Amino acid sequence: MPSSGNSPGTPQGTSSTDPSFGRPIARLKKRPEFIRVARTRQKFVTPGLILQMREREASEAEMPVRVGFTVSRKVGNAVVRNRVRRRLREAAETIMPKYTPGNRDYVIIGRHQAFKLSFPSLLEDLERALKNLGAQRKVENEI
Repeated sequence: MPSSGNSPGTPQGTSSTDPSFGRPIARLKKRPEFIRVARTRQKFVTPGLILQMREREASEAEMPVRVGFTVSRKVGNAVVRNRVRRRLREAAETIMPKYTPGNRDYVIIGRHQAFKLSFPSLLEDLERALKNLGAQRKVENEI
């Protein structure tokens, strides 16, 4: 299989830094960043996930979209939680660059249903949540 320039093991066309996918997705990693997003109380709940959103201030707007992932122990053991987190990360890398402006932070909270849902249903959940929180689909120039 020809290499697409992605790192080994990454499915073709799913790299979060691929220019055809728009802006790269940066990660939220520190607890204060997650709390700052949760404090805005802007969220949308779907069967597979909860999406929280915070619009950043003008001084932070130049940064790419930032996304944090969390899955609590209520969802299952470590194997289940990690699988849910991987599925959510792949969904975010697939959908978010097509929809989101760069001036927002998101936290995706995995729910137990995310383990059982088909991947297309998980993508629909994320897409519905983004639309509900005001993200507009980017217009792509098709040649």
